[in-house]
Amino acid sequence: MKKINSLLIIILALGVFGIITTEMGIIGVLPQVIQKFNISASQAGWLISIFALVVAVSGPFLTLLTSGMNRKIVLLTAVLLFAISNIVYAYTTKFEVMLAFRIIPAIFHPVFFSVALVTAARLVPPEKGSKAITQVFAGITVGFAFGVPLTSYLAEQFSLEAAFLFGALVSAIAFVGILAWLPSMPVTEKMSYGKQLGILRKPQLWLNILTVIFIFAAMFSVYSYFAEYLGQVTAMNGSWVSIMLMAFGVIMILGNFMFGEFLHRNMTKTVILFPLLYAVIYLFVYYLGPYFVPMIVVVFIWGAVHSGGLIVSQAWLTTEAREAPEFGNSLFVSFSNLGITAGTSIGGWFISGLGIHQLIWSGVMFALLAFLFIMIKIKIFKSSRY
Repeated sequence: MKKINSLLIIILALGVFGIITTEMGIIGVLPQVIQKFNISASQAGWLISIFALVVAVSGPFLTLLTSGMNRKIVLLTAVLLFAISNIVYAYTTKFEVMLAFRIIPAIFHPVFFSVALVTAARLVPPEKGSKAITQVFAGITVGFAFGVPLTSYLAEQFSLEAAFLFGALVSAIAFVGILAWLPSMPVTEKMSYGKQLGILRKPQLWLNILTVIFIFAAMFSVYSYFAEYLGQVTAMNGSWVSIMLMAFGVIMILGNFMFGEFLHRNMTKTVILFPLLYAVIYLFVYYLGPYFVPMIVVVFIWGAVHSGGLIVSQAWLTTEAREAPEFGNSLFVSFSNLGITAGTSIGGWFISGLGIHQLIWSGVMFALLAFLFIMIKIKIFKSSRY
């Protein structure tokens, strides 16, 4: 039984990996998508922002609606839709169709994520629950580390179709694993909608939510156009961009553990300093962007700091959502994706209006806004315990 449960946790992490690869893999192939459909970079950016917007809008509500459903059915439905959508990406010849099939899986993104975390915790003894959740959560970091750059590599070396079929294969494997090994998991004690929604009455939660939105906007206003920036500003070819995506992702794994340790030592200081650190990194990206070798070094540092945004934001938001952890997780997923939508859209506007190099200032702007709302929260709620 222990071995089966360990395998299931890996399968759930694989499902999360597939979701991140589907959502963010588009970043690494944006140049090929632009070429295939003969569209602008800002138009292609909608493939990222529309996905994130749908997650942001639908996430908490769909999580509430499915909170009484058998968790196995919810997980299977979500990964199946991700597999089908990737197949559509691979073979459609119409940009509008691809855009539509970014919406469909996005609806189930926060549901899968929230349910997968709760399911993982139920598969192990209570004292090992947090470790199981961490292992599933690692699927996000590994998705950035390997899913995004591998998608880019497959598109560069083989074809755009091969890149998207890789995403479909990952989700298909997760589907088979869940179908074969996860037992039926009906919900026996459903938390009332009122109790879950009750946390939304807390003003300090909303200040934390605004901080999460701005942190993710800061991160993805620039990262969403990573391939375009390195290609145009640093003059890297497709192979070098793939290598940089891989390096960025791999160093994120290290950054994840590093910021986890920082949060363990002092959450408040880590949260305060994070957006300031990110703003400084962006200054390096801006001023060293045109220089090939220095930019390689900057990418490594950038990746380590970028990963901190995921864990810092999640920890900051959930400190005010302990009464309803599953709903709290869905709020994190939804509002972080709202930040991605805002960041990608504003980033696209900076590119269209000011040029790709000036894109960096959108990231700096959002980082400073995040810092402002962190300080407002701390100033107003001095007695809050983190």
